[in-house]
Parts: sequence; structure tokens; C-alpha cells
Amino acid sequence: MRDALPVASSRLLRSYLRGVGRDHRRDLVGIVLLHGVAAAAGLVVPWLVGDLVEAATDGAGGYGTIDRLALFIAVCLAVQTVLTRYARLRSAVFGETVLARLREDFVDEALTLPIGVVESAGTGDLLTRTSRDVDTLGWSVRFAVPETVVALVTVVCTVVAALLVGGWVAVPLVLGVPVLWVAARWYLKRAPDGYIREHASYSRINATLAETVEGARTVEALGLGDQRRARIDEDIAESYAAESYTRNLRTVFFPAVEMGYVVPVATTLLLGGVLMDRGTISLAELTTAVLYVRFLIDPVDRILNWMDTLQVGAASLARLLGVAEVPDDRTPTGRTPEGEDIELDDVRFSYVAGREVLHGVDLELAAGERLAVVGPSGAGKSTIGRLIAGIQGPTTGAVTVGGVGVTELELDDLRRRVALLTQEHHVFVGTLRDNLQLALDEPGTAADDRLWAALDAVDARGWVGHLPHGLDTVVGSGGHRLTDAQAQHLALARVVLSDPHTLVLDEATSLIDPRAARSLERSLSAVLEGRTVVAIAHRLYTAHDADRVAVVEDGEISELGSHDELVARGGSYAALWKSWQS
Repeated sequence: MRDALPVASSRLLRSYLRGVGRDHRRDLVGIVLLHGVAAAAGLVVPWLVGDLVEAATDGAGGYGTIDRLALFIAVCLAVQTVLTRYARLRSAVFGETVLARLREDFVDEALTLPIGVVESAGTGDLLTRTSRDVDTLGWSVRFAVPETVVALVTVVCTVVAALLVGGWVAVPLVLGVPVLWVAARWYLKRAPDGYIREHASYSRINATLAETVEGARTVEALGLGDQRRARIDEDIAESYAAESYTRNLRTVFFPAVEMGYVVPVATTLLLGGVLMDRGTISLAELTTAVLYVRFLIDPVDRILNWMDTLQVGAASLARLLGVAEVPDDRTPTGRTPEGEDIELDDVRFSYVAGREVLHGVDLELAAGERLAVVGPSGAGKSTIGRLIAGIQGPTTGAVTVGGVGVTELELDDLRRRVALLTQEHHVFVGTLRDNLQLALDEPGTAADDRLWAALDAVDARGWVGHLPHGLDTVVGSGGHRLTDAQAQHLALARVVLSDPHTLVLDEATSLIDPRAARSLERSLSAVLEGRTVVAIAHRLYTAHDADRVAVVEDGEISELGSHDELVARGGSYAALWKSWQS
């Protein structure tokens, strides 16, 4: 099972929310005041209704008093409606502002995630956070948070207004608290972990589906269909169990809450009736008190109902903020490399603790040297390339550029010095020009002749010139579809534009047919003149053209030398070359 990305701790969650509160204090105060005034305008109505009932019962003041009271009620309701409208508008704008900030923060953190961590977690977890969790949190921020703020302000104002009727109203209000307190405490103790488990199950489902779809041909070729179906069944069963748990929490919580509503209203009627019978309070006061207690049900009910949505939103927020808790894989020291030589000193590396992939690799690369790394699949060739490119740091030993460890350099600095190009490629949505300029320190600054020069260097001018709009052709999802070979041309052109002094090619031309790949690599040789090149390949003509060849077997460099030297030695490389030639 893949290692899931972390979930933010309660401390980080509270810290983030406090930060939002500090940064938007004025907006929050304005929203609360607007809702408070709106609630106060509405809470005048029960007083007026009480007087209206008493006036209608006693006949005091005649129809004129009743009409005036009815007019005041209408005015208060109109004022409440207008104020509520603007308060909700301010709340909605505030919610969208906070959500936009969170999305930007999440994208910033996601883009700085160590690639090794992303690969370990799989795409399913990250995709679930960027899609489902963002959508869920968006719903909470847009609706649950504003509605809860409105309800909280209304509850406070209503309680104050009820107590102004008479101190006796505190008795029914207090009697309703224990039921609601116990129910809410029981629910809140269990809900957060339940919803985090539920969301994690969605990540596992997405990861399994993505892996199955991406590896569909492999699944079919190896007859793994039943195994993959069993895996997704297990993931769905776990998701069902997680959702059943949170559903069971709700089936206990909400009925208990309903009981908590009945107690205050019934107690107000009973106690108020006794007091009115004794002449302690009037009918108007009893009516007003009952209305206030009854009015409390709606905002309290909204708080408790939205509490469920807020718990889901909090779980999503914790998952989104959890990306920031991924430890950095590098510790920049500020040292500047002295030269461009690369050295691997007694390098050992493990993807999984206790299972070494590399066993004490030593290698020195002079600036401008071209090294071909060959060997059987699974021997550790790509791992060496990844370590040189600084994708991950060695478990023990050192990988240095100009005497400085690759994990001691700022990531931007490292990328300007060393670039890794694999057989995997991505075409971004946008014009071809946009895709090329991504490789520049300041995108959008390159003149077209520089872009065409990069395309010329990788033999891509021909097909680009035949596109409907040339460099302005929209590519990527929904745009003009590039073939795998064209997409790889694009990736290679980006490397030319980025201008690194060291280039690691990990099967970079594997998706292009051998004849075209051979032509491409010959054209690249002129562009890469003077650069350090580490070419990891199965096609041995790459090794034939290299300055030196490193043969990797079982996590170690078993042979190192020029093509002619290794062929003359008659070892593993000579056997590979003979097999390749035959």
C-alpha cells in the first residue's frame, strides 16, 4: 500500500485559522456586526407580537394600537431582510477570498513537494485533495461557515433578548443545554477521525483506479484483472465501512438533538403558565418568552446541522494543509559550487528501509563528459540518474556538484545546473509557445527566433511548421493532439531552452522509433557540446558514442571505461554489445 500524504495536526489547523482571522479581522468584525444588527431587528418582533397579543386580548388602545404594532413589525422585518442580505453578501465575499487564498497556498505547497514523496504517495491521494477536498471545503466555506456565523450571532442575541423578558427564562434555557452539550461532545469526539478516514478511503480508490487504468495493458498482458478487481473491491469495502461509521454517528447525534429542543419549549410553557397564574408575569411576557425560546430552535438547529458539514470541511482542510507538513528533502547551505564536476562517493540508496538499491557507488564525472549508463532492468541505472539530478538524496554517501551536495543547493539553482529528462512527458494546456517558454527563468521573454532555434536543435521545426497556427497552436487537453514523439520533441526543446550544464537522459528517446531517435540524438550532440551528459539507455549506440560507459549490475558499477576498452575487456558490456550487434 502506498504511503499517504500527511494530514495537518490540530495545532497547524488552529494556527492557520488564527492567521486567517488576523489577516481579515476588519472583514470578520464587519460581518458579525451586520449579522448582529440584523438579528436585533428581527428580535424586536417577539416583543411587538407579545404586546399585540395582549392588546388584542384586553382590547386596550383599539384597532389603532394593533395597526401601529403591525406596522412596526413589518418595518422591523423589512430592516432585518435588507441587513441580512448585505451581511450574507459580505460573508460570501469573505468565504471566496479565504478559499482563493487556501487554493493558492495549496498549489504553492504542492509544487514544492519532493518528487520522491509524490511518487511514494501516488497520484490518487494528491488528486483527491486537489479535487474532492477542495470542492468539499469550498462548500463549507461558501455555505456552512456563513450560515454558522449567522446562527451563532442570532443565538447570542436571542438569549440576551429572552433574558431581558425575565430572569426566569434562564431556567428552561439552561435545562436544554445538557442534552445538546452531551450529544455534541459525543459527536465531536468521534467525527473528525471518522471523516479523515472516509476521505482517505476515497484517495485509495482513486489511486487504485488510476494505477489500473494507466497500467491497463500490463494488467491485461499478465492476466491481473481479477487481482485488480479484488483490490478495488477491498478499497470500496473500506470506504463503505468508513461512510457507515460516520452515518451511524449522525443517526445517534441528530435524534438526541431533537430531544434537546423539546425540553426548553415545554419548560417555558409550564413555568410561564404557573408564573402568569400567580400574576408574576403578563400574557405579553409569556408570549414573548415562548417565541424567543422557540426562535432559538432554528439557529441552534442550523449550527448543529452545519456542524456535520463543518466537520467534513475541517477534515478536508486538514488534508489540504497536511501537504505543508511534508518534510523538505533538502537543506540549502548557501554554498556555491566550484566548477561543474559531479561526484558520487560511496553512495547507497534505499526506496524502502532495509532494501538497498545501490550498494556503495563511486563515480566521477568531469565537466563536459558524456557518460552512458547501461545494464539490465532493475539494476539501479535510473536511480543513479535521479540522484545526480537531485530528485532524491542518497541514504548514505554523497552526490556533489562542484563540491556541493545536490540536496544542499536551492531547488531553482539545482535545476539551472542539472536537468533530468525521462521518457515521461507532459504537454500543458496552452499554445506551443507557452509550453516552450515554461523552461525559461522569466516565461514570456524569449523571442520567437530563440524558440525556433531550440526546435531546430531537436529536429522539430518541420512538424511545428505544419501545425494550424505554428507556435500559436493550442495544444494539451482540448487542443491539438501531439503524438508521443512530438511531445518528446517538445520536452527536449524545453531542455535546450533551460540550458543546464548537466543533462541526465533517462530513456528520453524511447518513445521515438529507433531511426528517428538516432537522428535526434545526433542533432542533439551538437547542441550538447561542452555539457555533461548522463545517458541511461538500452540502445547501445548511445554507449558507442559516449566518452565512457558505466555498466550497472545489482546496484553496483561493475565496469567503467570507453566503449572500445570495455569491448576489448570481454566482460558484461562486451557480451551486451555482441548481443546488440547480432
